[in-house]
Amino acid sequence: MAFKPLHDRVLVRRVQSDEKTKGGLIIPDTAKEKPAEGEIVAVGDGARKDSGELIAPAVKSGDRVLFGKWSGTEVTVNGEELLIMKESDILGIIS
Repeated sequence: MAFKPLHDRVLVRRVQSDEKTKGGLIIPDTAKEKPAEGEIVAVGDGARKDSGELIAPAVKSGDRVLFGKWSGTEVTVNGEELLIMKESDILGIIS
């Protein structure tokens, strides 16, 4: 990857959502919402306290995470659409 986020930012790849509902109905592309689940691709070094001390990020590359519907900024890196967001926009890690 040729992109490394700075400070407390992370680079996220959205996870593809299901094509069908649990009842078996096929969801057309026009009705699909962008998924709020993704995989961490790259992580910055972390935020800094007022004293200058580094606060290590709680997530790492490869983690599956949930984030808010309107979180992040869409960017294209090496032809792939990704999201860059602050670590605080992440709601939780899926284990």
